[in-house]
Amino acid sequence: MAKRTSAAQARIGQTRQAAAPKAGLTKVDGHASDATPIDLDRLIHERIRLGIVSALAVNESLSFNALKALMGTTDGNLSVHARKLEDAGYVRCTKSFEGRMPKTDFALTAAGRKALEQYLGHMEAIIKSTREHER
Repeated sequence: MAKRTSAAQARIGQTRQAAAPKAGLTKVDGHASDATPIDLDRLIHERIRLGIVSALAVNESLSFNALKALMGTTDGNLSVHARKLEDAGYVRCTKSFEGRMPKTDFALTAAGRKALEQYLGHMEAIIKSTREHER
């Protein structure tokens, strides 16, 4: 695994800070409760869809069959989840032919990347808040 430069680490830290919400859990009368609700992106929060956007975040594009193998799901299940992400503008679907065989490729859009960063920021804030309250 390649080492990150300090400049790259600083950019990652800035991105995470910008994406992290200000809201978190607080203790009220000794019990953890939401100070302000953290709105997780329910579209991404679902396991298969989170897997799809995560896989596409680290790959320029992936074919339908590659995504299906990575997710360990059926054609129909992957199609439904990919369509929801496409309808939201998070994923771009490109259909073509290789010879006479149809080929479907998926890529993460800028909106999808932003939504994933915000989702990860929310999750990091929840984890941080929970760990702080365990102490």
